[in-house]
Amino acid sequence: MQSLEVEQSFRPAPWLRNAHLQSTISSLPPRSWLMRARARELRARAEPWLLECGAGVRLLALYSKAQNAPAPRRTAMLLHGWEGGAHALYVQSAGAELLRRGFDVVRLNLRDHGGTQALNRELFHSCRLPEVAGAVAAVAARIAPGRLYLGGFSLGGNFMLRVAAEPAPPANLAGVVAISPVLDPDRTLDALEEGLALYHSYFVRRWTQSLRIKARAWPGVYHFEPLLRSRNLRQMTADLVREYTEFPTLTDYLSGYAITGGRLASLSVPAFLLSAADDPIIPIADLERLAPCPLLRIRITEHGGHCGFVDRLGAPGYGERFIAHRCAALEDAACARDSG
Repeated sequence: MQSLEVEQSFRPAPWLRNAHLQSTISSLPPRSWLMRARARELRARAEPWLLECGAGVRLLALYSKAQNAPAPRRTAMLLHGWEGGAHALYVQSAGAELLRRGFDVVRLNLRDHGGTQALNRELFHSCRLPEVAGAVAAVAARIAPGRLYLGGFSLGGNFMLRVAAEPAPPANLAGVVAISPVLDPDRTLDALEEGLALYHSYFVRRWTQSLRIKARAWPGVYHFEPLLRSRNLRQMTADLVREYTEFPTLTDYLSGYAITGGRLASLSVPAFLLSAADDPIIPIADLERLAPCPLLRIRITEHGGHCGFVDRLGAPGYGERFIAHRCAALEDAACARDSG
């Protein structure tokens, strides 16, 4: 069992300790306005990168270059959660904090996310690890010899941890930080079905919109209406797996991107994982099902919800600060080794 460390430095005010408020407050005004304003420079500096990810797959990223950064440059690559995108406010907030600390920032869109449904014919699913690994390799090659750090939220954190555990990561990959990553997808589906209808209906609505955009982008290829009728995430996922993937069962598919057990034992770079004990979507008990790995450090906060970690309305959340702080600490240590 992986050892867990309790993080004492995140202590939100009593009125901010509700898990559901933590999980949703960043998408609501006035915090959403403040987060968008804080990321103004990140957006102004962004330029599109169309990444060739292997097997003909292309993924869209946004690259923002920091001013007066030291040489060789350091780069952080951020990945959003399911049905998010590079423009998600939590990604922008983390990117702005990293840019402020002298990191170039790459915000990646997963396939069919961020309005990219027309880029690739085949449909997104969460086991498409090779193309995300290909995107990381493409960015690593572009920024070499500078070091590359990975950061991800929820499903994006799950993807980035799996990329870092692949057999041959890029030589200049230097670390990974995951905020509220999906651990066991089957248990997350259970939590979405058994918890507040708010989360279940949100993801059904967002996924339905995305699939309809995909069908319009590829006329005559996709016919999602039968799949969409159930309005149930588990049934919709099972139908998608049956119709559009090579997995024989829903269980096989969900197991394909779980990171419990020994999935992360092959990590070859330092990895940090931050989760909240009150996360309503990711059962915290699943952290104990991760096999021990000397390069993985797990931090747990008492409060924070799912990808929330808000302690001040007008400031970056603790999760965004955690990514920036860990990347900066790893970079400082690497620079010290280089100079020594």
